[in-house]
Amino acid sequence: MKKIYPVLLGGDLNCYNVARAFHEAYKVRSVAFGRYAISATKYSSLIDFNIIPDIDDEEVMLRTLKDYAESHKDGRLILFGCTDDYATMIIKNKDKLPMYTCPYTLPSLIDPLSKKAAFYEMCDKYDIPYPATVVLSENATEDELSEKKLGFPYPIIIKPSSSVDYWKFPFDGMKKVYMAKSPADAVKIVCEIYASGYPDKIILQEYIPGGDASMRVFTAFSDAKGKVRAMCLGHTMVEEHTPKGLGNHAAIVTENTAEFPLTGKIKAFLEDLGYTGFSNFDIKYTGNGDDFRVFEINLRQGRSNMYMTAAGINVAKLAAEVYDSDGDDCVLCENEHFWHHVPKSVAYTYTEDASLVEKAKKLADAGAETSSLWYTADIFKNPLRFICVVEQLRRQKKKFRIYYPKK
Repeated sequence: MKKIYPVLLGGDLNCYNVARAFHEAYKVRSVAFGRYAISATKYSSLIDFNIIPDIDDEEVMLRTLKDYAESHKDGRLILFGCTDDYATMIIKNKDKLPMYTCPYTLPSLIDPLSKKAAFYEMCDKYDIPYPATVVLSENATEDELSEKKLGFPYPIIIKPSSSVDYWKFPFDGMKKVYMAKSPADAVKIVCEIYASGYPDKIILQEYIPGGDASMRVFTAFSDAKGKVRAMCLGHTMVEEHTPKGLGNHAAIVTENTAEFPLTGKIKAFLEDLGYTGFSNFDIKYTGNGDDFRVFEINLRQGRSNMYMTAAGINVAKLAAEVYDSDGDDCVLCENEHFWHHVPKSVAYTYTEDASLVEKAKKLADAGAETSSLWYTADIFKNPLRFICVVEQLRRQKKKFRIYYPKK
């Protein structure tokens, strides 16, 4: 195999998880380009991190990647985008980056899948269940947002249809997802979002009861020919609860993917579309039988992708060895594994499902446990990284005390 050069855009936990996967698989360092240093990757010996303030500009990104490729012709270049913005830029410019393996989908699928309003229309076509939804394209009155008009009761969930566009228009009180308890709340939230300059549609959705442990994360990987080659299901223990981090997975226990009711539908959906590369689905269990509802698809590996690597399906190997390979075999993860990026004590304390906590503890006792940040190969003889990781974990405890206090 030719020498592998992992090239990552971003600097967050997603970036670190991918770099760690490459190091575990091939003992190589990754190069990363980001706008500024982030604690998740700071002082890491796994990553050569380069600060380029305007790397999120397409021309700058392309010039940077082409320059790097020009000086690394002796090996294989594999490109990962670690945020929605970076992944979208890579997808749009795949034809301009033929020197890189880019494990992402086709440009024609960006709008139909990344914009939630269009994605739900696709779900209807493929019989994939999702929460009852109303789509807005402008401000609305309290009467228009009444329970009678919406067709489902309050509280409701409010979120932008296009996450990529939404984060380009920051404002005070900005959240990843909102909950409105009344039509008056809903009007206020919708008006604030549109007042920021956000140009796309807004999703109003029925609230499905249940805490973080009702959530599932589902990751699929399709090869360059559109065949699904790997799938992995994670049962969320607890999520982050800071305003801008709400919904980010903090701890996950993997479960048998073959037994999940939506596995077959998601596989058929992706293959019929000719989808390529990583896809990541947020899903919630309603508490009734096999009734799971899909919230969204991310056109990249999820931020918590280490849960998949830790369970035995290394995301770096998928990109390096499976993406351009021939075959129609699909690996369904069956291993149970406890992954977390917060301290174990936080996962145990804030997970509401006692049986899930018990399962995580048993897995930890059996050695089937992985902490993203606590990677011996990175912190051994690296005191700055060690101190950085300890401080990050300490701050996680503080964040949960502030934003998710125990009742």
